[in-house]
Amino acid sequence: MSSEVSTAREISKAVTRTALYVVLYIVVAAVVQYLFTDLLPSFRIAVAEYSVYAQILLAVAFGYLIVVGISSALYWFMRVRYDHPTAAAVRNVVKIVGIGALAAAIAGGVAGGAAGVALGGFLGIVVGFASQQVLGQAIAGLFLLIARPFKIGDKVVVAGEDGVVDDVSTLFTVVVKADGVRALIPNSAIIGSKIYLKPK
Repeated sequence: MSSEVSTAREISKAVTRTALYVVLYIVVAAVVQYLFTDLLPSFRIAVAEYSVYAQILLAVAFGYLIVVGISSALYWFMRVRYDHPTAAAVRNVVKIVGIGALAAAIAGGVAGGAAGVALGGFLGIVVGFASQQVLGQAIAGLFLLIARPFKIGDKVVVAGEDGVVDDVSTLFTVVVKADGVRALIPNSAIIGSKIYLKPK
């Protein structure tokens, strides 16, 4: 019961923190815009052309905090039904996708108009290709953690490796072989291969 209360408290804190980041970003962006376009020019300080750069810096800083807040809230929502490795895998995938989307959106906003859409789309494709293997492994790890074809301590033959499952993380499954060697198997290789569960 106490763990459920602490999980509910963590969910509440994460959601509140994320909402606070969003509100704070809106307020700070409005204040910076007012300073750069109205207040400072009234004192004959010409800084209006730099307001775009200030807004980009704010978007990067607050965007990262908001992505981290959303992934943290999702982690605690997942902890209600799943254990730490599964929830952490979801959190990491959301964080990777969120940061990629943030980078593409900021790049698109900097260029503006049709050029912004093209640049944002191009950057999204570049980030997608660059992180394709890592993201594929992370998603495969997420499926493994949710489907649970095996658990820690099971004797398995997976992706050609025979041993005992020691750990299942976001990117790799660790199998300890009979001679003590630890094999780190990419989760994407496990999803695409046969899994043999040996009797205990």
